[in-house]
Amino acid sequence: MSNFSEERATMIAAGDLQEFVPFGRDHCKHHPNALNLQLRQLQPASELWSSDGAAGLVGSLQEVTIHEKQKESWQLRRGGSEIGEVDYDEELYVAGNMVIWSKGSKSQALAVYKAFTVDSPVQQALWCDFIISQDKSEKAYSSAEVEKCICILQSSCINMHSIEGKDYIASLPFQVANVWPTKYGLLFERSSSSHEVPLGPPREPLPTMFSMLHPLDEITPLVCKSGSLFGSSRVQYVVDHAMKIVFLSTDPSIVMTYDTVQCLHSVWVLRRVKAEEENAVLKFSEQGGTPQNVAPSSSLTANLRSLSKGDSPVTSPFQNYSSIHSQSRSTSSPSLHSRSPSISNMAALSRAHSPASGVQSFTGVQRFNLSSHNQSPRRHSISHSPDSNSNSSFLAPETEPIVPELCIDHLWTEAITNIREKNSQASKVFITSDLCGQKFLCFLVESQLQLRCVKFQESNDKTQLIFGSITNIQAKDAAPVEKIDTMLVLESSGNLVLYTGVVRVGKVFIPGLPAPSLTMSNAMPRPSTPLDSVSTPTPLSKLLGSLDEVVLLSPVPELRDSSKLHDSLYNEDCTFQQLGTYIHSIRDPVRNRVTLELSNGSMVRITLPEIATSELVQTCLQAIKFILPKEIAVQMLVKWYSVHSAPGGPSYHSEWNLFVICLMNMMGYNTDRLAWTRNFDFEGSLSPVIAPKKARPSETGSDEDWEYLLNSDYHQKVESHLLNRSLCLSPLEVSQIKDEDLSQNLSLDSSTLLFSHIPAMFFVLHLVYEELKLNTLMGEGIHSLVDLLVQLARDLKLEPYLDHYYRDYPTLVRTTGQVCTIDQGQTGFMHHPPFFTSEPPSIYQWVSSCLKGEEMPPYPYLPGICERSRLVVLSIALYILGDESSVCEESSHYLSRITLAPQKSQAEQEENRFSFRHSPSVSSLAERLVVWMANVGFTLRDLETLPFGIALPIRDAIYHCREQPAADWPEAVCLLIGRQDLSKQACEGNLPKGKSVLSSDVPSGTETEEEDDGMNDMNQEVMSLIWSEDLRVQDVRRLLQSAHPVRVNVVQYPELSDHEFIEEKENRLLQLCQRTMALPVGRGMFTLFSYHPVPTEPLPIPKLNLTGRAPPRNTTVDLNSGNIDVPPNMTSWASFHNGVAAGLKIAPASQIDSAWIVYNKPKHAELANEYAGFLMALGLNGHLTKLATLNIHDYLTKGHEMTSIGLLLGVSAAKLGTMDMSITRLLSIHIPALLPPTSTELDVPHNVQVAAVVGIGLVYQGTAHRHTAEVLLAEIGRPPGPEMEYCTDRESYSLAAGLALGMVCLGHGSNLIGMSDLNVPEQLYQYMVGGHRRFQAGMHREKHKSPSYQIKEGDTINVDVTCPGATLALAMIYLKTNNRSIADWLRAPDTMYLLDFVKPEFLLLRTLARCLILWDDILPNSKWVDSNVPQIIRENSISLSEIELPCSEDLNLETLSQAHVYIIAGACLSLGFRFAGSENLSAFNCLHKFAKDFMTYLSAPNASVTGPYNLETCLSVVLLSLAMVMAGSGNLKVLQLCRFLHMKTGGEMNYGFHLAHHMALGILFLGGGRYSLSTSNSSIAALLCALYPHFPAHSTDNRYHLQALRHLYVLAAEPRLLVPVDVDTNTPCYALLEVTYKGTQWYEQTKEELMAPTLLPELHLLKQIKVKGPRYWELLIDLSKGTQHLKSILSKDGVLYVKLRAGQLSYKDDPMGWQSLLAQTVANRNSEARAFKPETISAFTSDPALLSFAEYFCKPTVNMGQQELLDLFSSVLYECVTQETPEMLPAYIAMDQAVRRLGRREMSETSELWQIKLVLEFFSSRSHQERLQTHPKRGLFMNSEFLPVVKCSIDNTLDQWLQAGGDVCVHAYLSGQPWEESQLSMLACFLVYHSVPAPRHLPSVGLEGSTSFAELLFKFKQLKMPVRALLRLAPLLLGNPQPMVM
Repeated sequence: MSNFSEERATMIAAGDLQEFVPFGRDHCKHHPNALNLQLRQLQPASELWSSDGAAGLVGSLQEVTIHEKQKESWQLRRGGSEIGEVDYDEELYVAGNMVIWSKGSKSQALAVYKAFTVDSPVQQALWCDFIISQDKSEKAYSSAEVEKCICILQSSCINMHSIEGKDYIASLPFQVANVWPTKYGLLFERSSSSHEVPLGPPREPLPTMFSMLHPLDEITPLVCKSGSLFGSSRVQYVVDHAMKIVFLSTDPSIVMTYDTVQCLHSVWVLRRVKAEEENAVLKFSEQGGTPQNVAPSSSLTANLRSLSKGDSPVTSPFQNYSSIHSQSRSTSSPSLHSRSPSISNMAALSRAHSPASGVQSFTGVQRFNLSSHNQSPRRHSISHSPDSNSNSSFLAPETEPIVPELCIDHLWTEAITNIREKNSQASKVFITSDLCGQKFLCFLVESQLQLRCVKFQESNDKTQLIFGSITNIQAKDAAPVEKIDTMLVLESSGNLVLYTGVVRVGKVFIPGLPAPSLTMSNAMPRPSTPLDSVSTPTPLSKLLGSLDEVVLLSPVPELRDSSKLHDSLYNEDCTFQQLGTYIHSIRDPVRNRVTLELSNGSMVRITLPEIATSELVQTCLQAIKFILPKEIAVQMLVKWYSVHSAPGGPSYHSEWNLFVICLMNMMGYNTDRLAWTRNFDFEGSLSPVIAPKKARPSETGSDEDWEYLLNSDYHQKVESHLLNRSLCLSPLEVSQIKDEDLSQNLSLDSSTLLFSHIPAMFFVLHLVYEELKLNTLMGEGIHSLVDLLVQLARDLKLEPYLDHYYRDYPTLVRTTGQVCTIDQGQTGFMHHPPFFTSEPPSIYQWVSSCLKGEEMPPYPYLPGICERSRLVVLSIALYILGDESSVCEESSHYLSRITLAPQKSQAEQEENRFSFRHSPSVSSLAERLVVWMANVGFTLRDLETLPFGIALPIRDAIYHCREQPAADWPEAVCLLIGRQDLSKQACEGNLPKGKSVLSSDVPSGTETEEEDDGMNDMNQEVMSLIWSEDLRVQDVRRLLQSAHPVRVNVVQYPELSDHEFIEEKENRLLQLCQRTMALPVGRGMFTLFSYHPVPTEPLPIPKLNLTGRAPPRNTTVDLNSGNIDVPPNMTSWASFHNGVAAGLKIAPASQIDSAWIVYNKPKHAELANEYAGFLMALGLNGHLTKLATLNIHDYLTKGHEMTSIGLLLGVSAAKLGTMDMSITRLLSIHIPALLPPTSTELDVPHNVQVAAVVGIGLVYQGTAHRHTAEVLLAEIGRPPGPEMEYCTDRESYSLAAGLALGMVCLGHGSNLIGMSDLNVPEQLYQYMVGGHRRFQAGMHREKHKSPSYQIKEGDTINVDVTCPGATLALAMIYLKTNNRSIADWLRAPDTMYLLDFVKPEFLLLRTLARCLILWDDILPNSKWVDSNVPQIIRENSISLSEIELPCSEDLNLETLSQAHVYIIAGACLSLGFRFAGSENLSAFNCLHKFAKDFMTYLSAPNASVTGPYNLETCLSVVLLSLAMVMAGSGNLKVLQLCRFLHMKTGGEMNYGFHLAHHMALGILFLGGGRYSLSTSNSSIAALLCALYPHFPAHSTDNRYHLQALRHLYVLAAEPRLLVPVDVDTNTPCYALLEVTYKGTQWYEQTKEELMAPTLLPELHLLKQIKVKGPRYWELLIDLSKGTQHLKSILSKDGVLYVKLRAGQLSYKDDPMGWQSLLAQTVANRNSEARAFKPETISAFTSDPALLSFAEYFCKPTVNMGQQELLDLFSSVLYECVTQETPEMLPAYIAMDQAVRRLGRREMSETSELWQIKLVLEFFSSRSHQERLQTHPKRGLFMNSEFLPVVKCSIDNTLDQWLQAGGDVCVHAYLSGQPWEESQLSMLACFLVYHSVPAPRHLPSVGLEGSTSFAELLFKFKQLKMPVRALLRLAPLLLGNPQPMVM
């Protein structure tokens, strides 16, 4: 029988037996698919039993297994979930053409996550993570974002589906035998076909392994680097067919291969290829001489190339290049080989684009050429180098080398055995680690029935792996159990055994499966199915007993193949069924679950028990494991595991008791003889450790059982129970026999495993005890631990420790107790570690000393186990001692780390985890502490479980930081300090730019009743906050809508015939249509970036409605009736603008891709113009970069003029200032001047040329690129050529060239590097004022030899054409340079003679240019504006209001007055530029005055002298300037002007003026008030293009200025609206901002208060922005450190989260601030506190915990008489809420409870007293006092009246106790005599509270001789005892106290 108990002891019970069927199999059956028929035959074996008798059964079983193996497969992995530690399995199931991915576990229902069906049978499916990163270096892999994919391998291609929903297909250029997921991507093994050796001339072998790093990358060969093969280290392709991969692991990244020829396994490290290796491989052919296995690349190329031409389809290894085409594999397979090789470069380019580029699939073969010519490989990447863009790829050479990307590096090969074991390939490989973290690589060689384990570890410098020797374990199958660091081995006998590393733990017993051995004596075999759960193991005892001796009769366990079952002969009395249930193999290990395959085809999933379930045991085990040497630790853990997991193992509660017994037994205790362990109640679980006598249930029972019960804890509890007393049950006499047994001395057995390590283990357990004291949730655990520690301390004779425990738990620690003696002889064997201290380390004591400012030794801690202690020590050191270095140095001198020498590496890792990253903005210690704690991962949750005294300093720091946090702190810090507003901001900041917080989701229902006018998507919520008083937004919508018919109001006079009346109406409509067509540009401004499109729907473009309705009958008036002449193409530009307006609604942050852009292409040709505009808009908001090059090419080849204009301008705007080569090429094709002179004449429409020239300006903006500048300079004065070229609309081309030149040299002024020989400014001056044309230099000389036949210009410059462009070019080149000399060129002429030479219009441009150059001189007042007008004009200009004109012969009044108005307009426009978006009041007033003036001039009687056209132009210019200054503000006065001008139709009001007025209206409400204009150089350039002050005369007029350029204002718009959003309600609200401006030369540093939501000034002008109190928590954004943070906030809709303070209402609910509760309560504070009604708390806080506290604890109920308690709670609550420290509520209440408990003398443990003591010490500490002096205004953290009361009541209680006889106790304690039990707890309280030193310290002082208190004081000085305490002790110590008087 002893044998049996021994067996039981090492048996491990697996729990949770479940039948396992892959979930996918079940799902497949119901999947609507043609596969259903095949799957019917796939019934699981269990369903076949019923079909026929046992005879046919074996046959069918054999069939099923064979088919099943072929048709279905599955794999499981651990399901990761971010939220919580939910542990479940994920399954990937493959059958036929289907792949099913399901998730689930036994606690969560199984569910299909995704199912995929493909066209051909799936060969393999796997999970793989691809890295999305342009930079492919090694380090990118640790941080880069990952695309998680499922890869499905078919015979000819591989499909990849990412979780985000992208699909990729890559075709495979060869037959793949196997795919492996790696850390970097996929690894392919090419299958070697039988006809590998061709019949013709010998060819070198092709690589056998390939890699693919991303679905859009190429498949490239793998390189291998091995030293061993040829003696020197060689780099070459992997070409050896004998090498097969058997295993691949991602972490560590290693590959295991098997050489089928040498029959050896090798391990390689898999890594990125290095540049030199890459080159070595590509240059191979030059080295001559090819060693075996190495392919020289030239012949490799030839081989591959011949393939791609389609010859030798038979012998080629690529024979199945694509099985889809294998039937028609003739020489010309068009689908494959007719494509040019350039497509693959497209794939490389479109890497950044959408997965829609399936082009990838063609590139396999053609580019697999490794050319020997190309020395350095050319990688295709998206970069700015001129040779890597789309066009170069059209010239790509045929023999482009394929550059290898991954390399395998040889690490280890197993030793060569004498006998070559054929076919010893490992069938299963895995990595496992043992309980001490040593790693093993295990591979199962099935033919040998061996599991070979190789130990490996990282080298010290972490660069390589070092492999050890092989250990063989006999095994038939094995699987790792990673969660408990063990592995499960199936022995050939059929036993399941658990190993950790190579140490055997024990057999695994599975309840419900019979043991594998069958004896003859089994008379009646139990029929048993895998799911019979056997309630107890007893019936199997006979089997188990004879387990090892009996010879196995049945041959079954040896057979792996069930087909041999026929031959075996059965014993008569064994039924087949019983034989059939042995374990056949193990598969699918996940965490601690594993599936067992049984021989009958069914599967069972079992769960192995964990090492420990209770946190306490886990922590203790970790600590002990840390301190013991590895071998001993493993043995200890193995022993514990086999005890803990024995069949019928312990329940949760008794786990600790079991642990104690197991541990003490291993230390040499006899636990049966020890009183307190003997009484452990195991709740009936018969643990194998307890002697077998108890384990055998006897039917009769015995006396001992009764004794056992009486001695149990349970009995003692019942005895002391109230019920027991009230029933007057007399206590039972416990018989005394037991104690006599025990009275003899117990001694320890020194031969046991852990005996010599007892002191070390005691010390680490003590540290664990101190650690647990810092977690308020572990109270129960501490009680259990104290018992063990006390026993050990007694036996080790450690008095100080006993005293320490007594002070903590006076009731638990008796002074006397059982001592187990340790022989003196044996103590020598005990190993006292160097870190052992005789004084017990106490964390409370340490903190207390810090607070009092005393010196303390470093606190010992265990890395990774005592993390809380470490945190507390360091944070106190930082915050109280003020030592900033404590947290940033690697090892602090406040901690002493406990280490065993060999375990250094682990400690280092621990250290690195907590390295302190310097936060950008940390000023005070409090901030330092909070940021550090957040970095270490300390959360509010952890803070709540710290005891309140320890947590107080941390909470104090948090309270400090909460007031004024920095805006750039990470999310974790903000959460820790309780500022949800900031943490949400930080969290939003990390989100990808997607839908914004404020996006208003208007239900689509609203759009149906009214036709979509393109303005439905505006964010109403924010706009109603900005303009809350009136309906101006509705008005703007009305003015800008162009989707409804206009109202045509014409009165029919009697003399008009009906026909004439109809004509009249249509003419009127034509006039109104001029206005309607001008509206879309303004609407685009209004709705700028306000919409996030749905990627599945096309963008709604509102239609341009040019019909009218005539009252009174509302009859429709139409222009197409033919009654009047309508200009041709009238609407083409209007619809272009309409398209732009619609496209500009799309916010830059939207998620759109190439496919969506193409998908929007309209079906009807008449909508092409709108689509052209849409494309331009996409360029302006940056989305056009996503459009594939292929599609851009497509659009341009159509030759549609508008599309080309939109596309060229769009692409250039998107690539602003990048000098992108591919775009340059695109534009150059459209500009004859940039093409080589010999190129063919392309017939490019004039407007497209103009657009391309401006495009060049945009792409090269600010780069001062010489060649571009030279060409553009010449183009300004391009002469008209013969054959009518360049003869029409020359002005707009010249202007475009000027604008482009200005952009290229933007702001460079005189320092144009390398362009001095071009004389740019002089040449421009000549263009501006005229003169002789210079001889054309450069390559275009020939073109301009013959003059035009159309235009006679002579040899002077035509100033009318060149002046505007040149003027603006000068303005932009010298922008803001304040260059006087250039500015003087631009002065308006001051004599009548000179004035006659200049077109008045050009004076506007000159004035504007001059002012822009003299940027700093612009002043916002009318005096400055007038100062721009030359004297002669000022003196002689007529005031327009006079009636008669002054007559003068030599003055031309018309010229003068025109010059006057244009110069004024120019100065106004420059004012607009200077103060764009600033809402500058003086600028506004000045401009408003001039606008009013021009309005009056227009209606003046002598307006005809100046000319109404000129006045209208000037008015429009001034209006635009006004709108620029007030951009985005929606100013009412400007709106009124715009509305007035909107109503004016007819007369001089043409299309252009309407365009200007509505642009002004649009700018005024830019982006619905969210955007404003910037005054940066590039913005001014864009605005000059957009607001060029010459407006088109009609809708098709592009003569002077291309209309499309009007939209470039987008490049000047920037988001500047700050919207406060209440973090609790998530709605926008008002908040007060204080904006601080930096000082400039015009004003000092100033502050301004704004009520947000508001537009901010330009950021470069600001110093800081602050959300001001008192209603919201303050928040400071400091811009002096950089504007990045604020810019990102503004770009995400300007959402700034704010949080209401307690007791405050928002500005909307309470505009004046009179209703807030604090307003009423602050006045008379103290009387209020009593009268504070708990009901009103809801106004102060929304915290549910506080609300319910008020509800349940602060309202008097019927039966609660304690009014005093209610008052206390109410005032505490009031205090917490008004001071905003709700987190202190628990601390207040805990202190109150503790004081009351002490008063009732019921303190059983002193930890609460410790906490109160720490709180008092903190508030009196020096650091705290200093802080109070530096911030006197700061609110008090804890109520100043509360603490003295607490202190006082504790003092009183303890003093009363002293007088009532406590003094005797204290005296007894100090002199070391016994004292009475009843006083235990009060004495401990006294000792703790007054920090009385332990008796052992007293003798050193020599107390006896003291006579006076002074002497006592002196002697106690070194013991650091407070005077207060000494006063209490003096009477006891000075036997006859003398009077205090000296």
